[in-house]
Amino acid sequence: MATDNLSAVVYAKNDLRLENRPVPEPGPNEVLLRMAQVGICGSDVSYWTKGAIGHFVVLAPMVLGHESAGVVAKCGKNVTSLKPGDRVAIEPGVPCRVCEFCKKGRYNLCPDVFFCATPPDDGNLCRYYTHAADFCLKLPDHVSLEEGALLEPLSVGVHACERGGVTLGSSVLVCGAGPIGLVNLLAAKAMGASKVCITDITENRLRVAKEMGADYTILVDTNDAEKLAQQVKEVMGGMPDKTIECSGAETSVRLGILGTKSGGTIVLVGHGPDEVKIPVVNAAAREVDIRGLFRYANNYPAALDMVASGKINVKKLITHRFKLEEADKAFETARTGAGGAIKVMISCE
Repeated sequence: MATDNLSAVVYAKNDLRLENRPVPEPGPNEVLLRMAQVGICGSDVSYWTKGAIGHFVVLAPMVLGHESAGVVAKCGKNVTSLKPGDRVAIEPGVPCRVCEFCKKGRYNLCPDVFFCATPPDDGNLCRYYTHAADFCLKLPDHVSLEEGALLEPLSVGVHACERGGVTLGSSVLVCGAGPIGLVNLLAAKAMGASKVCITDITENRLRVAKEMGADYTILVDTNDAEKLAQQVKEVMGGMPDKTIECSGAETSVRLGILGTKSGGTIVLVGHGPDEVKIPVVNAAAREVDIRGLFRYANNYPAALDMVASGKINVKKLITHRFKLEEADKAFETARTGAGGAIKVMISCE
């Protein structure tokens, strides 16, 4: 058995270290994975630069990484669904399976969920990692490990579109053209949206969004949400049925409410300040439904089908690639957005 388990560990704010940890043994229902590809998420960057996200605070050294795929190296004694050599995407949240939320199928809301790289749970930006076998999804031969890792953010998009009721013929506004905004764009198109408009504060990301299928793009250059809502209406030829807000910025949330058609739905995906000022009476009077979103539940299979069938090409999201030994450089690239960075991938092999 290998002894090299190089791991990217955050100790505190602005304290990221590479260290060799013991190679773990899989439990009866787990598999030991030889990690292959891990994408850097905005949450990883926040834990590194801020030491916290909301009430999730780094109080002890924590391995980063949760957008991931790997190869099965060893199986626990009860595992029959996988075998050594299988290539898998890793769904990073393993719930308790017995609470009311799990039994209703909304296991993303499980209060006892283990979630990779969310304090105090270690992630998988390392050489070797153990995970519940039933939360590892075997990849078809023609789906790459990079694509497998990107099923994690894509599942957020699929879940958001489901929560918003995106279906054949929907007109959709996506606020924010970062990685999560872009996967929502991809998911909305794959799920039948006829028109998708996406907003952002940077031209580069809007250019990428256009290349990935956005019908309309709007460069945000004002904090006037009413003005932006009118601009959306003019550009799209009417107000959108659905809005998926992916930035968390107050202006963007206000835009989402004001710019959504009466009777429509806005899904809040982006996490910004704990409190924002929103036109709630406007939403109530026009019956605009405001829905929250937390990760995903039962969306990995659909996300994989979309990629495997060719309906969605997630590879366009990847702008930079680094080795695990270059983790500091990779995180700095993700933090600054240098070189037009959108999705930074780290190879752990």
